[in-house]
Amino acid sequence: MAETTKAARSRRTRGAAGQGKGASGAAASKATAQDAGPETANATSADASADAGGAGPRADAETLISYYRQMLLIRRFEERAARAYTQAKIGGYCHLNLGEEATIVGLMAALRPTDYLFTNYREHGYALAKGIDARRVMAELYGRTTGVSKGWGGSMHMFDVETRLLGGYGIVGGQLPLATGAALAISYKGGDDVVMCHMGDGTAAIGAFHESLNIAALWDLPVVFVVINNGLGMGTPVERSAAEPELWRRGAAYRMASARVDGTDVLAVRDAARVAVERARAESKPYLLETTSPRLRGHSVVDPARYRSAEEKEALKAADPLARMALELEEAGVLDAEAREKLDAEVTAEVEDAAAFADDSPHPDVSTLFDYTYATPVPGELRRLPADPVFRS
Repeated sequence: MAETTKAARSRRTRGAAGQGKGASGAAASKATAQDAGPETANATSADASADAGGAGPRADAETLISYYRQMLLIRRFEERAARAYTQAKIGGYCHLNLGEEATIVGLMAALRPTDYLFTNYREHGYALAKGIDARRVMAELYGRTTGVSKGWGGSMHMFDVETRLLGGYGIVGGQLPLATGAALAISYKGGDDVVMCHMGDGTAAIGAFHESLNIAALWDLPVVFVVINNGLGMGTPVERSAAEPELWRRGAAYRMASARVDGTDVLAVRDAARVAVERARAESKPYLLETTSPRLRGHSVVDPARYRSAEEKEALKAADPLARMALELEEAGVLDAEAREKLDAEVTAEVEDAAAFADDSPHPDVSTLFDYTYATPVPGELRRLPADPVFRS
């Protein structure tokens, strides 16, 4: 659990007050880790913190504000997307990153621009944090041609070669074999790029999870598997669906280094992810990282989350990573209430601009429906629309 007292918050941001720079963040918060090897043993929290760079100043004021702004952008973007969904501007399924902002920003801060990212269907925040313009992300949600996938992917299937976001997969666990294959390609061709593959906690129970981790460990592939554990597989608690609910421990079955980190703490996530990424980059070894990141709403926009008790809902509010970081930055003298309100107004304007851009963008023409069925032309490709006759004279 994250530290919540004022003294604890002061320790996490110590050094930022006064001179306004040099925050000792919270990878020293409750992190656990295990090394690979025949005798995989749990490390202490202190060991894991040291591995993650827990001692000393780890972020200056500019970096902290940048992280907070990214988290705020994701929050306001997802809130706007939820509203657009209720207005029928977004169709299909829509899963939001509300509550996962610190995890997303921390993970992406550990990557180089040339590193590859594979995600599941809860991906809007990752697209933003990977550097894709908010206009293109929102336009994709609206199904418009200006979207990151030209309007054909929607909420669950974003893809952008330039930023190396390689999906966006609606099938649970569908991204794992592909991410493992991308890591194999890097290993085969040479180079020091890394693949990060994120998934939800429910994915850790499917066959592709075990197959992918096994082959990655056997072949020493540079891939970091990240389990975003929000405590619920749709509406089922992890403790009721997993015999071992501490999912990071599953790395031991493959002699794979692994760790668990507080996903509501952006610096803790960043530092833990850096350990994982640098191991993959320097040693070409896979890594399993679990972040505990409670989602603030239901599984998708249409899920009212009635399976949560009143006590659980109150606990979620207390664990809100955005509110937590805002308070820590204010107490450390890094970002006061006035500056925070100004930043919020700036981000809100950016999101509203993205929504207006999406609304004004054109829908794909029906004639282009089959344009991306295959990467290259295929002889005899069927392009019949539902109302067309089976045979043409």
